[in-house]
Amino acid sequence: MIRPSEILQIPKPAWRGGGNGGDNSGGDEVAMLEDMANRFMEEEIAPHYERYEKQEMVDREAWEKAGQAGLLCASMPEEYGGAGGTYAHEAVIAEAIGHVGVDGFGMGLHNSIVAPYILHYGSEDQKKKWLPRMASGELIGAIAMTEPGAGSDLQGVKTTAVKDGNHYKINGSKTFITNGQHANIIVLVVKTDPSKGAKGTSLVVIETDGLEGFERGRNLDKVGYKSNDTSELFFNDVRVPTSNLLGAEEGRGFYQLMEQLPQERLLIANQAISSAERGLALTIAYVKERKAFGKTVMDFQNTQFKLAELKTELSIGRVFVDHCVERHISGGLDATTASMAKYWITDLQCKVMDECVQLHGGYGYMNEYPIARMFRDARVQRIYGGTNEIMKVLIARSL
Repeated sequence: MIRPSEILQIPKPAWRGGGNGGDNSGGDEVAMLEDMANRFMEEEIAPHYERYEKQEMVDREAWEKAGQAGLLCASMPEEYGGAGGTYAHEAVIAEAIGHVGVDGFGMGLHNSIVAPYILHYGSEDQKKKWLPRMASGELIGAIAMTEPGAGSDLQGVKTTAVKDGNHYKINGSKTFITNGQHANIIVLVVKTDPSKGAKGTSLVVIETDGLEGFERGRNLDKVGYKSNDTSELFFNDVRVPTSNLLGAEEGRGFYQLMEQLPQERLLIANQAISSAERGLALTIAYVKERKAFGKTVMDFQNTQFKLAELKTELSIGRVFVDHCVERHISGGLDATTASMAKYWITDLQCKVMDECVQLHGGYGYMNEYPIARMFRDARVQRIYGGTNEIMKVLIARSL
């Protein structure tokens, strides 16, 4: 299969197997993983994807197969069941999902968002208890931040965790939770001391199987990302051990979130650039075949100019995203730059999809053509992970 990114003809950076044959800092291994991840998505996920879209959920079996293939928790240390990789490994797995066009498979959140909270803030016992089971697919992860009255404003969280002996009693609700129907391990954002505002926020991990007082709401009917289960969650006097707190003390949750959100925003940029590259590749193939007025759509100068613009902007975006990944794996990606990547690349993704639908003409509006689904799926990227308006606020604070 021709990789969509190849249409940009940009040399690969060292971290993904580029360079001149010298030390590429593990890039050869990342390149092999990228090929394997693409083959897995093509062979194991893509053939079933239309069914996943209709049932609005990827089969749990697919998660287990991903675990067997080593595609879950690739950046987690080997002693906790992972592959001992870095975010570079997670980036190419996430991009394989975008390049193959199975964007609703929620592995990115499981791998690059949920597991790192446990790795970075969990105790040794917590890491040994949960991470190997996440790597195998036995546990599917979610993070529950958003509430009906609190989205990008995480300080507005109302869900409470009140100490009751050696347990927390949790009450509240969450919404728009990715992997919400499948997830049986959830990093939950709660207020352990509502009087302290952000300083009263904590992260508590819950295992949902057989958990009394925990309820899943409906699988939410979204505009796009149909195959990605997204749910409401309800907590009614749910009791979990105080040992499930992430971190040595209460009140560290907001700081933990702020430390990890740059990786979440970089992940969204990886997802966005890979999906946009696929959209462009599909459109180029389409306009070379589709005929109008006795010639192919590609023969029209307007088509050529539009595609030239998109290729140029995607090339800029690709270089920027790869640069951000390189900075991140070396420990140098700051929150401002991650916010730039998230907002600019997702804006670009939506622009590309809109132009590609236009170049498909009426067929671009038909669900039988992949570009229609990609157009719908792209829109949420500018909302979750912090809206793009919030990204601009964060960037402006650095000026």
